[in-house]
Amino acid sequence: MAAAPHPSTHLQQHLEQSPEQRRAADIIHLLMLYRPLLDAFVIDFFTEGLWAQLPPAWQPALASATPVQLAGLLGGCGGPRAAWPLSLLAFAAAARALAFPRGCPGGSPRPPCQSSHLHPLLRRHVKPKKQHEIQCLSKVGASPNPLRSPNSPQPPNSPPSPQLLLRLSQATGCERVVDIGAGQGHLSRFLAFGLGMSVTAVDGDGRLVSLAERFDQELLRELGKMRGLGHKKNPSHPLTPRAPQHVAGHLDPAAPWGEFLLPPNPPGPSPAARNPLGGPGGSEDGRQVLVTGLHACGDLSPALLCHFARSPAVVAVALVGCCYMKLSTAPQSPGCPLGYPLSTSVAALPGHQLSYRAREAACHALEEFEGRLRGGSRHLRAHCYRATLESLICTTDPSKRHLGLQPGRKAHALSFPQYAHLGLPLAGLDPARVPLDSEAVGAMLEQQHKVVAFCTLVQLLAPAVETLILLDRLLYLREQGFHCALVPLFNPQFSPRNLVLVGARTPLATVLAGLDKDSEDRDSSEDRHSSKDEVLGEAESPREGQS
Repeated sequence: MAAAPHPSTHLQQHLEQSPEQRRAADIIHLLMLYRPLLDAFVIDFFTEGLWAQLPPAWQPALASATPVQLAGLLGGCGGPRAAWPLSLLAFAAAARALAFPRGCPGGSPRPPCQSSHLHPLLRRHVKPKKQHEIQCLSKVGASPNPLRSPNSPQPPNSPPSPQLLLRLSQATGCERVVDIGAGQGHLSRFLAFGLGMSVTAVDGDGRLVSLAERFDQELLRELGKMRGLGHKKNPSHPLTPRAPQHVAGHLDPAAPWGEFLLPPNPPGPSPAARNPLGGPGGSEDGRQVLVTGLHACGDLSPALLCHFARSPAVVAVALVGCCYMKLSTAPQSPGCPLGYPLSTSVAALPGHQLSYRAREAACHALEEFEGRLRGGSRHLRAHCYRATLESLICTTDPSKRHLGLQPGRKAHALSFPQYAHLGLPLAGLDPARVPLDSEAVGAMLEQQHKVVAFCTLVQLLAPAVETLILLDRLLYLREQGFHCALVPLFNPQFSPRNLVLVGARTPLATVLAGLDKDSEDRDSSEDRHSSKDEVLGEAESPREGQS
């Protein structure tokens, strides 16, 4: 039998890895230690006795903790201290340290109704959250002054400086953008009308494409009226009459760039899908393009990264993912890449696998949950309600387990019998035949504090899982020789999926150096704040054959 490798060999290998590789390996090690916690469904709290599965040393402290103390454990600061076991403190500290920094929330817990940074015509039909994301992703802010201290505030009336997408455009010399998963075209509309860029918006739902085209026409008519009347409102945010082009089609992840799109589903009235990334080198007319996807769902995000790597005409990508539970983790059709893991670095790590529940947990809203703990929100009772309902359903008919019931968004405002009368019919059960006032039900409802504590532990791990998924994507781009970085661009209180993966064929230093930190509208004002957030993973070496 061969001798086991000396511990120093493993240490040397660890040190030879990049910081991103080491972080990914450390996250996987942490997740392996607490996989039962991460893979558990909170709705099974009573049916599977999840509380008893926690380390015995943790249970008394968690059972007696107040919501504010749980918030302190989750956020690592603030609130009255509790007598936490050292092993629990170490677990929480490791989870927080390994998760990628998400920026400073600050300000109001909700975005203002309207963003003053966007032209009024560009705010139409756009929800506040989306306005915030568009403003951060492609806004125009104050330009950096080389003579000004980095920590001093920008002077008023500073000349405009383009942000992430426009800086990518300037750094790469590319003025064409392909927006994948464009939906109703809100981001595309701002890039085209607001910044004057040449934009092709692609979405797989023909109905959304038709709606986006209708909104474009509405904006053009209003813009014509304003110009005809000599309207001078918003002179600092002039619009151009340059509308985006819309294409209905969904991406085929197994296809080369020349066969980029498949017909939409359902088919819309728009013409058959044409490929904005087809043609010589990867674009329909041979010119270079930027590709962006704002909250590209599931496998769409890794598919976009693969197309970026394959298509020479795509010079840069800015991607925000979501719906990680929809990522494919098993081989699909031939030539179709996995949604996770995408990189060979992560795929080679033992224990890298993520269950559906773990990937679902990665779609967390950590800041919102912490806020509810600090405020003692009634929303917290919904977790116990749903676990109690699941216990009743499984007792009545075990075949109806895990049906994905959603009795309503305002469950927290109901009594449990009212909640159960909404939920049981969704499972095909008669509430009159289920004992809702039994001692067993009362005993479960009295354990709400334990259910909330269990949820808090899952929330602690969730950002580390999301970090692992995003590191996998960053390392994939690094393996292809691209320059890449993760940037916390959105306010996480407004937009929980706030990390933007940026990749380019040229160095990103100028793009990232000129990128203003988070700026928010606070309580309908335009106060700015900045934070020294970490930017992760700018590649050191250019792709082979490039300068």
